[in-house]
Amino acid sequence: MKKHWDNPIEHAMPQGARVPASVSIGGVQVAPATVLAPMAGVTDTVFRRFIKNASVFSGDADASATVDTETSNQQSGCGLIMTEFTSADGLSRMRESKRKRYLTFYDDEHPISAQLFGSNPATLADAAKIVEDTGFDMVDLNLGCPAKRVVSCNGGSGLLRDLPLIGKIFESVRAAVSIPFTVKFRLGWNDQQIICVELAKLAQESGLNAVALHARTREQGYAGQARWEWIAAVKDAVTIPVIGNGDIRTPEDACALVAETNCDAVMIGRAAPGNPWIFRQIAQYTASGRYDQPTEMDRYRMIRTYFEMLVTAEYPEVQGKMKQFATWFTHGVPGGAALRKSIYMSKTSDAVLGVVERFFEGRQALADAGVAIVPADAFSSEDFREPAYLG
Repeated sequence: MKKHWDNPIEHAMPQGARVPASVSIGGVQVAPATVLAPMAGVTDTVFRRFIKNASVFSGDADASATVDTETSNQQSGCGLIMTEFTSADGLSRMRESKRKRYLTFYDDEHPISAQLFGSNPATLADAAKIVEDTGFDMVDLNLGCPAKRVVSCNGGSGLLRDLPLIGKIFESVRAAVSIPFTVKFRLGWNDQQIICVELAKLAQESGLNAVALHARTREQGYAGQARWEWIAAVKDAVTIPVIGNGDIRTPEDACALVAETNCDAVMIGRAAPGNPWIFRQIAQYTASGRYDQPTEMDRYRMIRTYFEMLVTAEYPEVQGKMKQFATWFTHGVPGGAALRKSIYMSKTSDAVLGVVERFFEGRQALADAGVAIVPADAFSSEDFREPAYLG
């Protein structure tokens, strides 16, 4: 998953357009109607809890007050979070004690959905039952992952070439669980095989409770523009909630997507690691028509807090995780390339925390001395092109 966008379209804030305050998915209330996308190697329990509480990093004492609890009932503005996608085959075979590594979540993560991938209807049904018994609020089927190793096993977007098999999977999983069942998919395998509308209708007929569409084909991967017009077409074709996904980088993008497609909720993926405040910003705009930009000190607190959460959780290979996320978190920080280099060279988690502390202490000292500092959001994506993490 690459972290930059190809020639992103800059959307103005549509007049009167707002992300819906809530959406009901199979009786589970998602409020506000924003979803953290499942991302391999990213959306583990530490990151999910970090996102849910992202608003505590605001340097503006009045920022939280701008989020009206009547329209946005989550402090961070993220209504639903999702796990990394998990192999149904692996989940059904592994010991219960080992499952905890993949299915761990905490009370403050509700509502939460577990995403599964696979191609065998019976195995997916068994795995979905495990998810339900573990206490998740929803289960989701991945029909969107474009990774070759997943597609080669006929999982993820590989299944988009076999609608009859998808139908059997829908029936098996729906019969196995009583919690809401959803599916995330792409437009189709390629431009010659766009089947998203047909697939959405099949999902509705099979008793699924919502659909999420990433408006690119499998062949596109993450390249080019997301084609929102297909989200609108799916919305016109079904009555169950439709969640739109693709190229949402800002609150303006989220509102533009709703305005153009009439979708019921928005799902945000790769923008979240670089801007964990995006859900709070959307919630603020929904409630007040404005939103706050993070300050440089907000970004410092964010980086340090996430790294400390990893240490506290005794995350395996914590230094590797810190270095992975440094490429996301330091975007928008002047001098970020030097900070990333120092993080990469650090040998221990304490050393990483020390590097972060010294870097921002130095920048604060410059600010206190009256030295002009470039605002944290004044940067070009062309300046930050380290290899993206491939999940």
